[in-house]
Formats: sequence, structure tokens, C-alpha cells
Amino acid sequence: MIRHIVFFSVKDRADRDRVEQGLNLLAATPHARFFEIGRNLNTDPISDPVDFVVYGEFDDEAALAAYKADPLYQRSIDIVRPLRELRIAADFVSAARD
Repeated sequence: MIRHIVFFSVKDRADRDRVEQGLNLLAATPHARFFEIGRNLNTDPISDPVDFVVYGEFDDEAALAAYKADPLYQRSIDIVRPLRELRIAADFVSAARD
């Protein structure tokens, strides 16, 4: 299984709801076994601010690639990219048992 984690911050706090709406488009993906978007609670005083976390679990690299090729993914990018300040993404193979 591949875990996909992405952190986002927004340029302008006034755009947080719009960014969240754009990210929530991704929740409709049929390619993930599990997928969620959440607002960061920002409780760690030594971390740079992150506004949103996207988390997904995919069966394999083909499922992750299909997610990224889905038109929903591009629609989300079109909304979020102009409004975001930071985007950090990581994909890794999980050693956890399914």
C-alpha cells in the first residue's frame, strides 16, 4: 500500500474556505482505498503553519497514478494552486499490514 500525504498553506487566510473546497474535490476519487482532507489544528508551536493536510491510501503505484491522472485532480489544482503558499507532498510504501 502507498500512503500519500500532502501539506498545504494558503497565501491569504481569507482564501482558506476556497482552498478547502478545491481540495475536497479530491475526496470523490475512486482510486483510493481511503482518502481524507482536514484542516490542521496548528497546535505545534515550533512548526511552520500548515493549513490543510491531504491523506490517501492507494493499493499500488498504478492506483496513485490513476488518481493523479483523474480530471478531478486537475480541477483541484486549478482552484488551489493560485491560492496556496506551500505544498509539500510525500508518497511512501507502508510496511503496515492491511
